[in-house]
Amino acid sequence: MTFDLAGWFSLEDRVTVVTGASAGLGVAFAETFARAGSDVVVAARRGDRLGATADAVRSRGRRALAVPTDVSRPEDCQRLVDAAVAEFGRVDVLVNNAGTASAVPATRETPEQFRSVVDVNLHGSYWTAQACARVMAPGSAVINISSVLAYTTAGLPQAAYSASKAALVGLTRDLAQQWGRRRGIRVNALAPGFFASEMTETYTPEYVDGVLRPRILLDRPGAAEELATTAVWLASPAAGYVTGQTLLVDGGLSAT
Repeated sequence: MTFDLAGWFSLEDRVTVVTGASAGLGVAFAETFARAGSDVVVAARRGDRLGATADAVRSRGRRALAVPTDVSRPEDCQRLVDAAVAEFGRVDVLVNNAGTASAVPATRETPEQFRSVVDVNLHGSYWTAQACARVMAPGSAVINISSVLAYTTAGLPQAAYSASKAALVGLTRDLAQQWGRRRGIRVNALAPGFFASEMTETYTPEYVDGVLRPRILLDRPGAAEELATTAVWLASPAAGYVTGQTLLVDGGLSAT
């Protein structure tokens, strides 16, 4: 049996929605999906930063649309999908990357602080997936961005973040079973370890070198492209028999 290996990893002429696309990993997702052949709709609360991400997509020869979006608002998620369909006629892939974090000790964290994290990380992922699934055709894919902190701890007070990311693992399984047979939509998640992001910029060198890095079996942070290309694989025909799974991309951190 012979087949076009490159074609199995291609997203040529697909339309991908990337949330949290104003900085960091969201930019890497958008640009890497464009390199794989996809047009990209970029979304984030900070709409003033989306232009640069859209330009990065266009520099790869693909079309881009920037839609300012607060994923904690269901009406914003629906407006995002409506804009994508109006511009491109379809949505084939969702990368549910929008997220926020807090580092407040559990005895001092207020209900408002806890809810603000869950509203974005869990509720926002659900509202966006829900809106996308309504228009997705069979063969489409949803990729939720969870975290290694769904499986382990990292020495910081991150109850809201860890709880919301663990909940995404369960959400991924449930949506996969709801939408697999009935709609032909695959739903998976990635659980990144230590990647450079706005959240990790607040980490002190003492924490990174003394607490975090000794637990990483590969002895280095991950490169954004290593996570983004894994997401491309999950969205591509090469992963066509993979659904309901959460893939740890953490350099071995969760194994220690």
